[in-house]
Amino acid sequence: MKIDKNTNILIIGLGLMGGSYATALSEQGYKVKAITVNQKDIDYAVERGMIIEGSVQPDERFISEADLVVFALYPTVFVEWIEKYQHLFRSGTLITDVTGVKTQVVAQVQSMLRSDVEYIPAHPMAGRVRSGVEFSDASVFKGANYIVTPTDKNTDEAIENCKELGSILGFSRISVLSPEEHDEMIAFLSQLTHCIAVTLMTATDTEGLEKYTGDSFRDLTRISKINDLMWSELFLMNKDALLRQMDAFSEEFSRFRQYIANGQREEMRQVMRKAGERRLRFDKN
Repeated sequence: MKIDKNTNILIIGLGLMGGSYATALSEQGYKVKAITVNQKDIDYAVERGMIIEGSVQPDERFISEADLVVFALYPTVFVEWIEKYQHLFRSGTLITDVTGVKTQVVAQVQSMLRSDVEYIPAHPMAGRVRSGVEFSDASVFKGANYIVTPTDKNTDEAIENCKELGSILGFSRISVLSPEEHDEMIAFLSQLTHCIAVTLMTATDTEGLEKYTGDSFRDLTRISKINDLMWSELFLMNKDALLRQMDAFSEEFSRFRQYIANGQREEMRQVMRKAGERRLRFDKN
């Protein structure tokens, strides 16, 4: 299969990420349909040209006609959906996803999936604090990273198609990692940072702090406005890797605390310079 304007694309789960995929693809002339739980989300997307049609049920026609299916669901819901409805896929269908943890999900789905349907996992490293299709925005992919996480069960053709999808969506850097490498990396870059933001917001009950804060605190805690249902699931599915990264951060934080306690100014400055140099690598062009 080659992804082109004749490819029938089905998105399952029309929230922020599914809606952003739909918008980015439809704006470029791709034919996109969607299945999601709320009719109001279908109506919203159709009215704005994000999709050509949608359903709140696992519509057999939509599923059997799809060449490419993108799952934008919570990990456990994704696995359950495959269990219940994979019989509706036509032979040769390629499926992918947007889930934020891979090792457990990929193993479950690939072990149960029909042999004539291929699942190539991917993770778009983009998003917004708010959730819901009404906050969809194709621009979130511009300058962002996209990670494909194949296993030995994936064909070279599927991997290339998945990378091509990332390119069509507008991601600036497309990488390939194993599911295990992905989960260790994401535990540090994403899950740990969310844990820090959440606990920083709950570290004190002092009233009225919002009257005195500057941009540094706002910037550091922006992601604390979190989807607790989704992120608690992601944390627990990647618990071992996340705990390793939390322990490593605690050790580094304790070391820096000791420098302050001992008046070790030069050691503090060395850490600050190192941090500043490394931070430059993360600035988007």
